[in-house]
Amino acid sequence: MLSLLLSAVLAVQAMAVLELNVPEQPVVALHSSDVVLNCSFNHTNPFNLSDLSVFWQLTDTQRSVHRYLEGHDQLADQAERFANRTRLFPNQLGLGNASLLLSRVVVADEGSYTCFVRVQDFGSAALLLQVAAPYSKPVVTLEPQSNLRPGDEVALTCVSYGGYPEGDVIWQDAGGRNLTENITTSVVANGEGLFTVTSVLTVVLEPNSTYSCRLINPILGEEGYISVTVTGQNIAFPPVALWVTVGLAICLLVLLIALAAVCRRKIKESCEEAKREAEEAKVLEEEEESKTGVRTRWGGGDESGG
Repeated sequence: MLSLLLSAVLAVQAMAVLELNVPEQPVVALHSSDVVLNCSFNHTNPFNLSDLSVFWQLTDTQRSVHRYLEGHDQLADQAERFANRTRLFPNQLGLGNASLLLSRVVVADEGSYTCFVRVQDFGSAALLLQVAAPYSKPVVTLEPQSNLRPGDEVALTCVSYGGYPEGDVIWQDAGGRNLTENITTSVVANGEGLFTVTSVLTVVLEPNSTYSCRLINPILGEEGYISVTVTGQNIAFPPVALWVTVGLAICLLVLLIALAAVCRRKIKESCEEAKREAEEAKVLEEEEESKTGVRTRWGGGDESGG
C-alpha cells in the first residue's frame, strides 16, 4: 500500500504547487553528532495531521529514510542503516515543520536527501548533507634518525588521522617556499570511513633546516600545523671524518708532548750552561784576585830595600 501511495505521489510531482523551503547550501554535520535536515512548508488553510504525509528518502537510490502517514510514523520499509536514528518533530508538523533529525551521523550518510510533503497539495525539495570530522594534530618523524651526513637524502613523514573528508597537505621550508612537488601523500580509510593521511617529504639534509607540515580540512576549514628543525646536533660525524679527526687529535697530542720535551731539554741545557758560565766567571775572578795580591806583596819588598 505504501509503495502504491508513493508512486501516486511521484506521479503528481509535476503538478506540485506546495512550496517547500530547504537549505540551498550543503548542510555540514560532524561525524558521530546529530544533525537536523530542515524542511518547511507554507499552508494557509488549517489541516489535520491525519491528512499530512511526509516522506524523506535518498535522492539517488530512492531508499526510504523516514515516512509519516495518517498521523503516525510508518517505518516498515525504512532502510536498515537508518533504523532508530531518525525522527520528525510531531509538535511542529502542524506549523509546517517537516524537518528530519538524523542521529549519530556517519560518513555513509553523506549525500542528497529529498523531502516530500503532501497535505492537499504536494511539494518536494532536495538538500545536500556533507559529513566532516576534524583531523588529529599532525606528527612528523625523520627517517633515518641516526648516522646522518650533510647531503644525505632523508624522508620527513607527516601523519594525521581520524578526519574527513580527505585533507590537503602543504609542506613548506623556513622561508615559506612550497615543497609540495617533493611529497608523496597517501590516504587510507578505516572501518568508519575516516581517513588517515600520510605525507612524505624527501629532502637533501642540511643542518639547521626547518620544515613545516600543514593539513587543511576543506569542509571545516580547520588547519593542523607542525614544524620540525633538523639541527647539526642531529647529524653524526661520518665514519671517515671521525677517524680523520681522531688521527689529527692524536698527532696534535704527540706533537705537543714532543714540543714540551724539547722545551724542557732546552731549558735544562740553558740552565746548565748558565751555571757553567757562572762557575768559570767565579774561577777567573778568584785567579784575578790571587794575581793582584801577589803583585801587591812584591811591590812592598822593593820599598823596604831602598
